[in-house]
Amino acid sequence: MLRLKVDGMSCGHCVGAVTQAVQTVDPQAEVKVDLAAGTVDARTNADPAAISGAITAAGYAARIAD
Repeated sequence: MLRLKVDGMSCGHCVGAVTQAVQTVDPQAEVKVDLAAGTVDARTNADPAAISGAITAAGYAARIAD
């Protein structure tokens, strides 16, 4: 399970955009977005840097959560 801290998410559109960004890297990824916490959990075997980069390319600031 990969957990990312994502800044800039505030609505349902953001959830869809971030989910789509993750699934462009791994179409089989299971994605859970928590707007209140500003986190994205992804069940994936893809490279974490690729996932983070895809979210960043979608317009959000993403980093691997501690």
